[in-house]
Amino acid sequence: MAVDAKPIPPLADPAPLGLGAFALTTFILSAHNAFGAKTVPLLAFFGFGLFYGGLAQFMAGMFEFRNKNVFGATAFTTYGGFWLGLSAFVALVVLGKVPAADVAPSLGWILVAFAIFNTYMLLWSTRVSAAVFAVFLTLEVTEILLAIGNFNKDAAGAGVTALGGYVGLITAATAWYASAAGVVNGMAGRPVVPVGNPLWADAPPSAGPRTQVPSAGY
Repeated sequence: MAVDAKPIPPLADPAPLGLGAFALTTFILSAHNAFGAKTVPLLAFFGFGLFYGGLAQFMAGMFEFRNKNVFGATAFTTYGGFWLGLSAFVALVVLGKVPAADVAPSLGWILVAFAIFNTYMLLWSTRVSAAVFAVFLTLEVTEILLAIGNFNKDAAGAGVTALGGYVGLITAATAWYASAAGVVNGMAGRPVVPVGNPLWADAPPSAGPRTQVPSAGY
């Protein structure tokens, strides 16, 4: 006997949540890197790194898998894992499990690894939107500068680390813009806040269920 398959209802766009979670956590940590620990204590980001930039962004990535959006799923899940992992590393440092001399070089290599990942995501973001490309471009610069700063052992608020922090604040602003665009465009069911066309103009129309109504650009 044939059984008719029930259509699966569409989900709300998880990209604005993922972008917003990434933006806020990036903003707090970048402020620490830019202005120093006396102005913005490092642990200010810790809880948000676990639950907003980490868990919430990771969940956004899982829902992007459900939406068959390979780019959004890969980006949000990876950077959700980044914030969870970074929070775990900071906890180990605070608990005295990481020798002080190992902290800066460890962070440097972590940032190099994520810069490698971010490089190919930056290339493929040209198939998404100008707003998303701006997020990955500024993030690429941030990660490279912070890697150099940590290898130089520049403290937060000094040297190349401070410069990376300032660029990180720009990264957070671009991610917040893309998130805000995703919220209002999704609510309106039409483009309200522009996210810009893909730089790679022949992007396929089958990237996901949201191609009809541009939102955050994912």
